Amino acid sequence: MSKTKASGTKHYEILFIVSNKFTDDEAKKITEKVSQVITENGGEITHSEYWGKKKLAYEIKHNAYGYYALFEFDLEGSLLAKIDQNLRLSTEVLRHQIIAKKPKTAEDLKKEEIIRAKIDSKKAAQEKEKSAKEKELPKEKPAVKSTKEKSERVDLKDLDEKLEGILNANDLI
Repeated sequence: MSKTKASGTKHYEILFIVSNKFTDDEAKKITEKVSQVITENGGEITHSEYWGKKKLAYEIKHNAYGYYALFEFDLEGSLLAKIDQNLRLSTEVLRHQIIAKKPKTAEDLKKEEIIRAKIDSKKAAQEKEKSAKEKELPKEKPAVKSTKEKSERVDLKDLDEKLEGILNANDLI
């Protein structure tokens, strides 16, 4: 048995970015192609997420945006190189990263769900507090110009005189 390559199935996660030159529907079809590549090479997809269009941290091949997708799958270690090679040669996929991951147990999934529920309840409570504070605060009336400012209107004759004085000045040139 080789020390460098482990045999047997392992759990992997792949995150890849599809080029922005495609539409959302085309990007979804490309993610389906990637899932087919995984299953054709003996992988079994356990979880998939399509994140949609996101801004990239830096431009990749003149693309500022890309469509993100994530798959978790089980695969024999020796077959991983075929998937990696296939994605490297693909012109539709800008970047991809495959990592080995510990599979989640039922306990881990329950813990994550409990944490998500707590986070959601805290967000809901914050939203209620925010809306209650907005209702309590009296709305400020827009600032109205004082009567002094309204009465200090400039006559058209005064403006014409000032304009003539500016135009006839010798120090313009």
